[in-house]
Amino acid sequence: MSFLRKSVQLFNAAKQNTRMLSGVQRSYSAGVKTVDDRYAFPGARDASFVNNLKLTMPEDYAPIPIYRVMDRDGYVLNEQEDPQLSQEVVEKMFRDMLLLSTMDKILYESQRQGRISFYMTNFGEEASHIGSAAALEMRDVIYGQYREAGVLVWRGFRIDQFIDQCYGNDDDLGRGKQMPVHYGSKELNFVTISSPLSTQIPQAVGAAYALKRKPNNDSCVVCYFGEGAASEGDAHAAFNFAATLECPVIFFCRNNGFAISTPSNEQYRGDGIAGRGPMGYGIATVRVDGTDVFAVYNAMKRAREYVLRENKPVVLEALAYRVSHHSTSDDSTAYRSAEEIEMWNTLEHPISKLKSYMVHKGWFNEKEETEFVSGVRKQVLKQIAISEKKLKPNWREMFEGVYADMPKHLLKQQRELEQHVEAHKQHYPLKSFKQ
Repeated sequence: MSFLRKSVQLFNAAKQNTRMLSGVQRSYSAGVKTVDDRYAFPGARDASFVNNLKLTMPEDYAPIPIYRVMDRDGYVLNEQEDPQLSQEVVEKMFRDMLLLSTMDKILYESQRQGRISFYMTNFGEEASHIGSAAALEMRDVIYGQYREAGVLVWRGFRIDQFIDQCYGNDDDLGRGKQMPVHYGSKELNFVTISSPLSTQIPQAVGAAYALKRKPNNDSCVVCYFGEGAASEGDAHAAFNFAATLECPVIFFCRNNGFAISTPSNEQYRGDGIAGRGPMGYGIATVRVDGTDVFAVYNAMKRAREYVLRENKPVVLEALAYRVSHHSTSDDSTAYRSAEEIEMWNTLEHPISKLKSYMVHKGWFNEKEETEFVSGVRKQVLKQIAISEKKLKPNWREMFEGVYADMPKHLLKQQRELEQHVEAHKQHYPLKSFKQ
């Protein structure tokens, strides 16, 4: 009798376990695969079992290839990859790249003359800006770092707006509250740039998640950053949030080889930034030649289609070379040779590549280029003379723009500053500020 009772108990227990397992199978049937009649681990559902121990090494994986459309002489390598852009669009690309380069040269010299406090040029990366911007819609939201002025050029940001911002005068859209080259434009859906590195990356993911939740959303977010910024914790957190929350955001990494004075081989050991996408965070990824405006255009166009169709992120790494110093606070010849810089400034220069393409197509006119550059130069110099004479915003504005109603502690600080300035006004250039 005792044996029979134990048998019944074991049978009932087995039935209970069967019900529990079937419940588990029903609950996880959509996400669990079986391997050798065993349930796969939820943390690595697609991994197979092996019975020989081996370390997986970086060299076991081939580097992600670099997509390009043109060679260095401007010839299309595969006619099927030619975006077939009209002459009008290609000419706008070329003019915008020339405008950016010309404006950079003059404003860089303006800083060297002590007329503005800081500047960053975009030499060598013009194709990344223009090619990516041309593939987007104006309704797409841009989060920039500080070397994406070409995106604004394409969208219609005017020369006077660039220069007013660098001079921080009363017509600056940022009201003089930002460092030079920290542009922003609500009208152009370009979120104002912040100085701290990488803060824009998780912010972009949050904005993309908000767009995703809008009915019939047809806009995405593009977040630009450098490979140095990708070393910050914010970048890793943003990648993970974007992947798990499935957000329509394109992570556009401008890998120009240097994070200020730190070369990329001291920034990371993996396969660039693109290598983090598929295996690291489960994100669709593409790597392109950032000196090839058509390669960048095609990649951005495909990425945009994907993130809107799938509501998932994309990592787009554009490889280029930072021809210029990091900023006016840097001397790049201290950590790289002049010969190396000159090689990239000639053989793989984005403007030269597009110019060669236009020559092959019969679309290039040397006289028109010379006149265009001369006209931009005159316009920039004229605007500098105007912008530097404009008054600065009223200094009281430093307390405004954050709160709808200024809190008591800021009101107190404002009164204290007003009393201080009144008592020592002979020491301050008040005539330079709007009253």
